[in-house]
Amino acid sequence: MTSHPQQQSPPGDVLAAGHGTPVGMSAPLTVGVEEEFLLVDPVTRTVTPQGPQVAAAAAAELGHRVGTELTRYQVEGRTDPHTCLTEAAEEIRATRAALARAAIGRGLRIAATGSPILGLVTPVPLTPGPRYAESLSLFRALDDEQSACACHVHVGVADPHEAIAVSNHLRPWLPTLTALAANSPYWAGRDTGYASWRTTTWGRWPVAGPPPYFESPTHFQELVEELTTAQAVMDRGGLYWDIRPSHHLPTVEVRVADAALTPEDTVLLAAVVRALVATALTAIRGGEPAPRPAPEMLRAACWRAARDGLTGHAIDPITRQLVPQAAQIERMLHALSPALRHHGDLALVRTQWERLRAEGSGADRQRAAYRHRSSLPDVVDHVLGATSPTQAP
Repeated sequence: MTSHPQQQSPPGDVLAAGHGTPVGMSAPLTVGVEEEFLLVDPVTRTVTPQGPQVAAAAAAELGHRVGTELTRYQVEGRTDPHTCLTEAAEEIRATRAALARAAIGRGLRIAATGSPILGLVTPVPLTPGPRYAESLSLFRALDDEQSACACHVHVGVADPHEAIAVSNHLRPWLPTLTALAANSPYWAGRDTGYASWRTTTWGRWPVAGPPPYFESPTHFQELVEELTTAQAVMDRGGLYWDIRPSHHLPTVEVRVADAALTPEDTVLLAAVVRALVATALTAIRGGEPAPRPAPEMLRAACWRAARDGLTGHAIDPITRQLVPQAAQIERMLHALSPALRHHGDLALVRTQWERLRAEGSGADRQRAAYRHRSSLPDVVDHVLGATSPTQAP
């Protein structure tokens, strides 16, 4: 095998350097989330295109914390930035409840799943507006399959140089995050065989999946300009990489996760992502180089994580070996322990991880709901109740 000197240290070892208080982290990092939901008819259990109407109704209560998405099957809820995850969790639950009430007011429900379980989903009804029209003109049938929902986590990193370096350090953990957050096994009436089918559909875009390793902020800026000139993206907002410096906020945005089934799943994801960013900043400020897995191995590891989720084995993109997925997550959490402890999140993350080990990922729980009576409507009902108790069947 060809030697790869820059790949000799596993990412957990690099990120774990400097145990104790993370360098420069005297104040907790801010964290905020964006959650996308599908709108579902509670009688037919099919997706229903009333996103703009539901968003308008919810705006009376949520204001800027609600928005529309590419398709009219979707609506988005957002939190403000928080340093305390308990407060963030309260806002996540309240936002879901407000969106559920707005949907119920139109005879609908919101579903926290990465992909539509039932319904005719292609071609999608696009949300009106010049940006979405331009997207359709550029990307054509790619837009037809984008009734898919994600959970995006923003962590406060104001320095653009550090934001790019954080992206480099987080890349090896993208497959692990994909497995942890997998919640899209069904697509339009069939089991895809994947834990995260949304990951697979998004991978078709020209600028999606794991980002490149950036040599510098200048390298990032030049590449974005070249991709824009080539019309592979419309602008900075169209960069669909799994990690990106936000184009409108002083944050690093991690976009790899499916929409989380429950608020607790969202909070776990937010805590882990914040700890990853904090640990990366420790490494960066301590002069630690970012690991550089081969792009083809990182892509293969992301595919395997999307297929199998928490079950089976993962491809470690650094060692290039198959390892039990649960062991890979344990290794990540061990590396993150100093940052989790610093933010007061260690007990929460350990408790929620043990819950996932017992109950399974969102994808596992969806399939468990199906096995009870071999019924996809039962899966939809399970998702609706898990999304918010406001709309439990």
